[in-house]
Amino acid sequence: MKIAVAQLSAGMSKPANVDRITTLAAQAADSGARLVVFPEAAMCDFGEKTADLYAVAEPLDGRFVTTLAELAARHSMTVVAGMFESIAGERRIYNSAVVVDPVKGLIGTFHKRHLFDAFGEVESDRFRAGAEDPLQVDVDGFRAAVVICYDLRFASFIERAADQGADLLLAPTAWVAGPLKEEHLNVVARARALDNTMYVAVGGMAGAAYTGRSVIVDPLGAQIAGLGDGEGVAIADISHERLKAARARLPVLAQRRAASAQSSIGLR
Repeated sequence: MKIAVAQLSAGMSKPANVDRITTLAAQAADSGARLVVFPEAAMCDFGEKTADLYAVAEPLDGRFVTTLAELAARHSMTVVAGMFESIAGERRIYNSAVVVDPVKGLIGTFHKRHLFDAFGEVESDRFRAGAEDPLQVDVDGFRAAVVICYDLRFASFIERAADQGADLLLAPTAWVAGPLKEEHLNVVARARALDNTMYVAVGGMAGAAYTGRSVIVDPLGAQIAGLGDGEGVAIADISHERLKAARARLPVLAQRRAASAQSSIGLR
């Protein structure tokens, strides 16, 4: 299967962002992609640290997800993208990633579990943290797990998804720029691939405040596609044969499961 990561510089205008998403989705589809991963906050940028995002947040049946469903159907391609999701009766909102199937429409939503309260940012001032494990969905015969940005730094969180059967990790991100931060993103993406012998696809945000550096990594930690700091699309082929070969050569996943089973027996 061909998969894509799409990188854009989202602003505060939702219609303008949707226009860019529409263009990049067409590019991904024209390249043969069956799945495309857009950035975190693709619907609307975070704005200033004190900006109230309540007014721009949408429910899951709002215009943004409806538009993604139209794009997915038009291109026969699964679309993953970040959005700000409203919560009934609350001022705080969810930082969400939605997965939209070309036939079924919205098939899953993940609420960012680990909020970015680091490097001087306090995401929890404006967002409510999710409580769930990584979302898992089936895409063209691959079991895909979905997380958002800062979640990538939490290895055991990603391991749970792999232990439950995921072989592809999808991560919309808006990785904030800073000294060596682009290296952090590349390192954690490759580390999560190696930890779990799984494919990793990171769709990153471009723009002055962000690193860009979208990347697709194979199950042995090799970068097989990527972008710099500008807008664009990167494509890579993934295969079950490559997964099986990687997991036979580096059986960390099977060994971790065996160790866990032994520990469980010992506690009985």
